[in-house]
Amino acid sequence: MRRRTLLTGIAGGLAAAGATPASADARRRVLHVRRGGSVQAAVDAVDGPGWTIVVHPGTYREVVNIQADKGELTLRGASRDPRATVVVFDRAGGTPRPEGGTYGTAGSATFTSAAPGLTVRDLTLANDWLRADHPDITGTQAVAAYVTGDRSHFENVRLLAHQDTLFADTTSLDVFGRQYYRRCHIEGDVDFVFGRARAVFESCRFHTLRRDVSFTPKGMVFAPSTARANLYGFLALRGRITSGAEHGAYKIARPWVPSYETTAWPSLVVRDTWIGPGIDAVAPYTNMREAYPWQTMRFREYGNSGPGAVVTVPENRPRLTEAEAAPHTRRTYLGDWRPDGRP
Repeated sequence: MRRRTLLTGIAGGLAAAGATPASADARRRVLHVRRGGSVQAAVDAVDGPGWTIVVHPGTYREVVNIQADKGELTLRGASRDPRATVVVFDRAGGTPRPEGGTYGTAGSATFTSAAPGLTVRDLTLANDWLRADHPDITGTQAVAAYVTGDRSHFENVRLLAHQDTLFADTTSLDVFGRQYYRRCHIEGDVDFVFGRARAVFESCRFHTLRRDVSFTPKGMVFAPSTARANLYGFLALRGRITSGAEHGAYKIARPWVPSYETTAWPSLVVRDTWIGPGIDAVAPYTNMREAYPWQTMRFREYGNSGPGAVVTVPENRPRLTEAEAAPHTRRTYLGDWRPDGRP
């Protein structure tokens, strides 16, 4: 019940879905959504590239889907405090659909975007579905954001869920879509940053949640599924990995090799990052399936600090040399794309 209490407390109001945007200025290509309005209705009203949707403080309990034809869209909270504006829903991969079947992992997402050139800033995207409330459901993936569009930029955004919080993916197996997350707070428990996108996480906080279970590990931060042909996968730099769980309860990552893409070669570089005691420093990586051992994947570290970064068993912490670390930068991963003109 913790998640629902948190979301209600920080937003201070409920905006019902289904209403039209509160106001629009077509000359400036800006739409405003206020309490009582709907973010999805504003998205549906966008009729071309370059629009901005400003969402005013409140809690908007709805599912938001931004389709590929809504390119170069900006979605931002009206306040610079991302806690003031919350878009949240509660369904899991195993939640039954009204027409039959279940939603599946991607279908569980509160927020979905396939739009190229998307910018999201200064708000919270959350999925507050809880395992404890649904003991009959085994598909417990509950995604806060499912992002596939190239040049997707998230700035000062809170992404909250438990399992599979952020699905950073691409539109197809042969597309190397780029994503950039800066000053974001991402929290969860199992594989809560996963997918095959080429994604840079700069100055982000990854927070592992406390779990009332008897087994360890209690979860993993990353589960990349990078395509073999993609030179780069996830890059986490100058961030923090913190924890609400006991010491050593979490792993940094495990590789995800999907059954529909068995040639995947997951790639993750964590560099210049403070790693807290919640991470198992002795054995920070593990397998998802024994057929695809993490040691054969592109998992590397460089220049990390903190109690969770202490190297006690060198073979369990593959590290880059200074020369090897040189290409693992924002510029290399993002190519000719410069979010906000940043070099």
